[in-house]
Amino acid sequence: MTIQIQPGITLTVIPTEKYKTIRLFARFSAKHTRQEAASRTLLTSILETNSLNYPTQTALSAKLADLYGASFGLNVGKRGNLHQVNLAMTVVNGKYINQPRVFAEAVAFLKEILFYPNIHDKQFEQQTFDLEKNNLIAYIESIEEDKQSLASLKLQELYFEGDEDQKTPSFGRVEELKKVTAQTLVETYEKMLKEDQIDLFVVGDVTEEAVLEEIKALPFSQSERASFEMFYRQPEKNTVKEATLTENVLQGKLNLGYATNIYYNDPERYALMVFNGLFGGFPHSKLFMNVREKASLAYYASSSIDTFRGFLSVQTGIDGKNRQAAMTLIREQLEALCRGEVTEEELQKTKAMLKNQYLLSLDNPQALIETAYLNVWLPETKQNQEELIENIMSVTKEEVQIVAQQIQLESVFFLNGEQIDE
Repeated sequence: MTIQIQPGITLTVIPTEKYKTIRLFARFSAKHTRQEAASRTLLTSILETNSLNYPTQTALSAKLADLYGASFGLNVGKRGNLHQVNLAMTVVNGKYINQPRVFAEAVAFLKEILFYPNIHDKQFEQQTFDLEKNNLIAYIESIEEDKQSLASLKLQELYFEGDEDQKTPSFGRVEELKKVTAQTLVETYEKMLKEDQIDLFVVGDVTEEAVLEEIKALPFSQSERASFEMFYRQPEKNTVKEATLTENVLQGKLNLGYATNIYYNDPERYALMVFNGLFGGFPHSKLFMNVREKASLAYYASSSIDTFRGFLSVQTGIDGKNRQAAMTLIREQLEALCRGEVTEEELQKTKAMLKNQYLLSLDNPQALIETAYLNVWLPETKQNQEELIENIMSVTKEEVQIVAQQIQLESVFFLNGEQIDE
């Protein structure tokens, strides 16, 4: 059941007897921008550290312990044009421990976190602010030490080079983060509560009436909430952008970015899912079998799709001297799919693995929430379990071939090692 609490705020209740816990989840969605990503990320760090009535991390942790060891946290994400602040909490279902007020107490705890942050004189408590800001700066700077993550971010910078917002990761950039003060972060907080689209979810052995009664007590303001297009559609390019970064690494990273022009609400999405499984998504894929296993040109080789930005990426770890050979072999795998060179066994195995992935996700409360979120934002894509499986299983080799033929390489990023001469 999904109901509109007020314009721009929805509540979705997913009753199920699968779990002995109840998951509460709140998502605040706004337009993703370079200017605000870092500030919103810092806000999540501070909100999960303490609050006005739980002014220390110890006090907040003690309250969670009182709630029978409840788990709680905030993070950020990015989907297409949207920046998302996520708040999640999991508590034991009170009916199993003869404590019927546990859910109500969990909602009251979330109310404390969201509506009574540790703000004094129109600024966040300075000591907490300074600590969390420095921690976040250190985290963002440390990402450069994870060369696989670095290569992935650099590829996206190159692929989306014409759009400062899309080039920016969900957690933001250090340059913008350094500008944030304890006062301006209050503005970020107030804007999020007042202007973001808010989607609330509760999953567990609960009744819709009982959940609604508690959620209605959350004092969200009546306000004009912004609405944004979820999909980011990049103009087509006629050239392939290439960039190389040289660092002292033993293993090079060759990452490629392709335009698919296929989005989550397109009927071709299912053929794209099968294509990706055949191309680099699974251990039996062409990239894994031919680039990594047979030719031994890569330590790893895989592909992934983003159906909210029409983007496909290939990630490989290679020796620098093998760059051109790897590029050639990756291109040949795509060309083979363009020619329809797929056996019936490969096709059926890929569809079976996609089906199994989906069925396994049904055991995950967060996966149920993500599906429900998309059903709220993209109601035209809503489908039941049988329909989704049928859409996957009915994909033909010819449909995969058509998808492959419209995949266009647009960006190549190579992280090279200093010790290698080319």
